[in-house]
Amino acid sequence: MGLDPGLRRLALGTLLAAYPGPVPPDWAVDLLAEGLAGHTLFGTNIHDPAQVAATTVELRAGRPDAIIAIDEEGGDVTRLAHATGSPYPGNAALGAVDDATLTRQVYAAIGAELAALGITLDLAPTVDVNTADENPVIGTRSFGADPVRVAAHSAAAVTGLQSVGVAACAKHFPGHGATVADSHYELPTVDVPPAVLRERDLPPFAAVVDAGVRAIMTAHIRVPALTGDGPATFSRAVLVDLLRHEYGFTGTVITDALEMKGAALAAGGVGPAAVRALAAGADLLCIGAKVDADLVERVVEEIVGALGDGRLDRARVEEAAGRAAELAAWTGAAGTPTPGPDGLGYAAALRAVRVEGDVTGLTAPLVVQVHAASTIAEGRVPWGLGPHLARAEEVRAVAGETDPEELRRQAGDRPIVLVGRHLHRLPGARELVEALAAAHPVTVVEMGWPGAWRPVGARAFVTTYGASHANGRAAAEVLGLIG
Repeated sequence: MGLDPGLRRLALGTLLAAYPGPVPPDWAVDLLAEGLAGHTLFGTNIHDPAQVAATTVELRAGRPDAIIAIDEEGGDVTRLAHATGSPYPGNAALGAVDDATLTRQVYAAIGAELAALGITLDLAPTVDVNTADENPVIGTRSFGADPVRVAAHSAAAVTGLQSVGVAACAKHFPGHGATVADSHYELPTVDVPPAVLRERDLPPFAAVVDAGVRAIMTAHIRVPALTGDGPATFSRAVLVDLLRHEYGFTGTVITDALEMKGAALAAGGVGPAAVRALAAGADLLCIGAKVDADLVERVVEEIVGALGDGRLDRARVEEAAGRAAELAAWTGAAGTPTPGPDGLGYAAALRAVRVEGDVTGLTAPLVVQVHAASTIAEGRVPWGLGPHLARAEEVRAVAGETDPEELRRQAGDRPIVLVGRHLHRLPGARELVEALAAAHPVTVVEMGWPGAWRPVGARAFVTTYGASHANGRAAAEVLGLIG
């Protein structure tokens, strides 16, 4: 016997699914017609702007008010520009510039691009306060380590996105910036009292609520004083008592991807995770990137089953689906967006570059790009100075495996420009840089979160606060390497 059609449609109305490839399969469109709230687009769904625009039209043939979401943060997390790198700097660079008007302009420009393609929900900005230099998943996605500065730029970002009719989703509540583990792989713990969260992590969320943010995303992090042994995504104390009652948020609570280990392992699978998130007060459940029709149906069956056995109250699920529908209705009311000024992102990235030391005289250097793995959030997006170099040879190196003497031989009498991401926490990177600098003129370009480490003996240390295409071009310009 099949599921009750009304309950099935109700459950579907709380789900944000996804699908593989650049062309929506029939099931992805059919599910929208049957009540699915929407889909999230990932890099695998993106080929070029014309294709994306055609995709959103095809999806809306299934449901005119479908939510079409994307992770387009600018900087290191981009889906539209995953093949080249984003033409905009990310949050860390914008925080370094510290011009809230610029942040609003950049996010309005990003939003205008999304709106023109038919995308209605940006799963951005990241408003976490990155207080841990070793944070493996936030880093340059954060506006910085100062709660006041992060709050100001978070509000500006939300205002910019929503000014062009794209709903913003601030993330990751109640704050992922103090973690030293990645919730894609495990359940990180932030073991502090609520008073510390209110002072350190929560001011940006208060600011975006005041700015009228339409959605807030949960964090798969454990805060024992509030969440016990489970993640915030499953905690009524976090999602209802703290977010709704204390901070007054009335919009849509969206979960981070339920396929992530921080949620799925804690619940025993994506379906049980969906039930626990709904029970805790979440409204729109992001299933994740690796989704097919069978997975969606399994999640729906779990939700309908929970309605039948008492794990979920029907009124709670109706409330959740209603908030998802309100979000869809708001995003459908947008006018025609105006594109941002040409070169805005590159000019912003240039303002963010910080130079310590002397970068003059870098004529035809040997550019050494040190390999750095990407996080799941970032994906494999090109980065570095390579696309912007006019008068330099570039080679690749692996920290811990590369002989510094061999690099010196390759360089000869040329200076070395060593380019890396998060060099302070990359195994073997400090040793490689300082061994080179001990006997050769070396300029270091840090394109990740910089941390406090500065290499002994380096001629200069250049910080870009991100590794987007815009950041790479800005660094190359500052070093005099663009033709």
